[in-house]
Amino acid sequence: MVRTTSLSRPIIEALYGEALVLADEVRAVFALGAKTPANDEDTMVRLALSTEGLKTTTRMMHVLAWLLNQRAFFSGELSEFQVRKHGALPENRPSDPVQLKMLEPETCALIDETERLHRRVARLDAAWRQNYELASPVRAFQERIGRELGALSK
Repeated sequence: MVRTTSLSRPIIEALYGEALVLADEVRAVFALGAKTPANDEDTMVRLALSTEGLKTTTRMMHVLAWLLNQRAFFSGELSEFQVRKHGALPENRPSDPVQLKMLEPETCALIDETERLHRRVARLDAAWRQNYELASPVRAFQERIGRELGALSK
């Protein structure tokens, strides 16, 4: 199975580990928001927490699903055709700045971190789908050596 992109198992595994930790933090923060609200808690703040929580958890689930598809591909459980046809990362639904102003700074920072992770994975997905090869002098040198060794063996 030949890969034509710069994605590699170590990159996917590192991102997967990062995404799992982040998803656990998201779950912890937004699960706390599901508790019974205090009497003086503003309804609009609860609504903002609920809305942004849904967007954030959905974003993380999309990232994790994409990474799991890539892991399955590297393990030989999915073909490249299957991943290309059914494994695209859905577009991000960005947070609402008005609602973010109602939330605690720590919660906003966590939401921002999930958006940054989604952007990173989206760039990898787009590059992979375009068969984009990141310019790497080392990779170019390895390919040149492979071609020359192949020519010598003929």
